[in-house]
Amino acid sequence: MKLVLSLATLLLTAVAAADEKDPNFTALTPEAAGSDFRFQGEYSGKIRTENGEQSIGVQVVAEGSGRFAWTAMMGGLPGAGWDGNTPIRGSGERQGDTAIMKGDTGRGEIRDGSLVVYTGDNVKIGELSRTQRVSPTMGKKPPATALVLFDGSTADHFEGGKLSPDKLLMQGAASREKHGSGELHIEFLLPFMPNARGQGRGNSGVYLQGRYEVQVLDSFGLSGEQNECGGIYSIAKPSANLCFPPLSWQTYDVDYHAATFDADGKKTKDAWMTVRHNGVVIHDKVKLTHATTAAPVAEGPQPGPLYLQDHGNQVRYRNIWFNPAAE
Repeated sequence: MKLVLSLATLLLTAVAAADEKDPNFTALTPEAAGSDFRFQGEYSGKIRTENGEQSIGVQVVAEGSGRFAWTAMMGGLPGAGWDGNTPIRGSGERQGDTAIMKGDTGRGEIRDGSLVVYTGDNVKIGELSRTQRVSPTMGKKPPATALVLFDGSTADHFEGGKLSPDKLLMQGAASREKHGSGELHIEFLLPFMPNARGQGRGNSGVYLQGRYEVQVLDSFGLSGEQNECGGIYSIAKPSANLCFPPLSWQTYDVDYHAATFDADGKKTKDAWMTVRHNGVVIHDKVKLTHATTAAPVAEGPQPGPLYLQDHGNQVRYRNIWFNPAAE
């Protein structure tokens, strides 16, 4: 019996390893994420420098097959102390139970939830702790005047709406109710896809009125562009990249003002939106000069749906509500 169990364990281990190397490998839970997931994430703390002790934030991105990319920001993590100066970037690799982050003037070693930083001559200058941030608007309750589009009980408010086995709303749905100006709250989870890159890594999108897209993408650790997470697609990049690591719940809170049109259907004033990503303002009353290219609804005076784009990746949504603006 022990031999049979051992063979079964070896077989399951081999299958898991093969899955991790698949270009389309996708995990929706930490338990299914594989061996590199335990190293990726955010680390924060202090290091000793020539200018004294300084706070620092480091984002470690899993890139598959034991490879990593890292970004270090003085002052702390984005939205949590980063001084805005150009980040330092590098690569790393897993070596057994340790992940080594390589740098021009030193290195970092990740094990047991800590990132220990050394100089080039092997002097320890700091130890950073892995941190799991939670958006301050996570679980935000709708006001009495809001329309609750999804609370986990049913997907009936959405055309094409489907529930995952764990009662989350899957990508690829449009609200049956149409909206104009108002306040949107939505929470989303990006899958862990270490072997994917760019637009193939946790891609979806939140379209206000089915017209203007706030991009949803695993852009953790990237520079933050208009086609990355938090970007207003083809219009404006976020003021900072507030994307959390994959498999972390995140929030968008959007104040949206619809465009206005005259009696002949000519646009007289652009729509605009203010976007908070994980509680931090990343767009402040940005004018929406045109609809997103892939928008299912053309610009016009009519109200439109909340559309959650299906780009072939397993993105999940929850706690969705829209509070119409007062007339």
